[in-house]
Amino acid sequence: MTTQILLPVESDQLKKASLSNGEPAWLTESRVNALGLAAELDLPKLEKMKIERWNIQDFGALRQNRQEISQQLPESVASLVELGDQSNLIVQRNGDVVFSRISPELAAKGVIFTDLETAVRDHADLVKSYLHTAVKSDENRLTALHAALWNGGVFLYVPKNVEIETPLQSIFLLDDTTTVFSPHVLIVAESNSSVTYVDNYISGEFSDKIVHNGAAEVFVKSGAKVQFATIHELNENTTDLIYRRSVVENDGSIEWIIGEMNNGDSMSETLSVLKGNGSLSDAKVIAVGSGSQKLNLTTKAVHFGKSSDSQMITRAVMREKSTAIINGITKIEKGATKANGEQTEKVLMLSPKARGDANPILLIDEDDVTAGHAASVGQVNPEQIYYLMSRGISREVAERLVIYGFLAPVVSDIPLEQLQHQLQELIERKLGQ
Repeated sequence: MTTQILLPVESDQLKKASLSNGEPAWLTESRVNALGLAAELDLPKLEKMKIERWNIQDFGALRQNRQEISQQLPESVASLVELGDQSNLIVQRNGDVVFSRISPELAAKGVIFTDLETAVRDHADLVKSYLHTAVKSDENRLTALHAALWNGGVFLYVPKNVEIETPLQSIFLLDDTTTVFSPHVLIVAESNSSVTYVDNYISGEFSDKIVHNGAAEVFVKSGAKVQFATIHELNENTTDLIYRRSVVENDGSIEWIIGEMNNGDSMSETLSVLKGNGSLSDAKVIAVGSGSQKLNLTTKAVHFGKSSDSQMITRAVMREKSTAIINGITKIEKGATKANGEQTEKVLMLSPKARGDANPILLIDEDDVTAGHAASVGQVNPEQIYYLMSRGISREVAERLVIYGFLAPVVSDIPLEQLQHQLQELIERKLGQ
């Protein structure tokens, strides 16, 4: 039986806000229905953690009116981008667009890269057919609240046979806790297209608590290739909750590259639904925990297609009193013959008070498949430290080299050089180097 909960907004308020933002009637209805679901559904059940003990109440107030695009980058994000005539970039601040640009060449090919609220009006039929179909509003209370309250976000559409060589980038800046911060990323890659999308979640300094309740949906059509890289760098007063989902059709592929570098409690689920024959998913996730931070990170692949393949690598480094639950789930459905699923979860603990748990899970309903897993939790290997020190390297430098080597499989795959440098700096900062 679900206990009565206090929702962050009333139905009438939600309708009014949707109307003031110029949203179409179908979206207003979708939001109101999702709010009703939020009153009925339970919170998600986390492995070995109780999410109800986290801060999951401070959502902020609804935004009544959108700000105009200023084309002026905030100083806090300027270092993350390299702007030029061909830049493809969207920057949002507290859900409002402050910069948006797509190159004329991509626009001429039919590529759509805009904020989601604009796409809802300008490309309504396209957005409506995909929105909330991978991350569904009726899954749990968090997904319902996201479907009701989301603001900001990105819509990326790549037409059939269009191959984009330059990464498209978005940045979500949070520095105001008074309004809802809940971006939604929606990507559709049509048949035989290819694209790399990179986003970055960052926050300023503030003392009030706030919840980021986000979602990303990626639809990979037959023969398409999508690379999705994301770094989350939100502060200790922000609870970060996000569901990432991809649906991959015949011979399509999705590559996830994820840096969970928050300073507050964080929950994420990154799921690939391998719907088509020959579909592929490759997920690489790193996380660094510090302070009393709690991390609950799940990477999952569900195989429906024949000869589908999934690979997962998750690496977490935990220091001080931080705690991590790392889940890897491979599910091979009946009929997914010749499927292959491999996963590895490793947790490195740098403090006696740090805690880590790696949970590899294989759920196999088909005989003619290949699947495997590996998991480890432990301290820095003293033999590695001894070997490096025997070559004249100090203990401090030796430990740093071992940690960086532990995380290297993900860092080296970040598709933008400036984000590689940023992630390296974040690792050093969180490790206190």
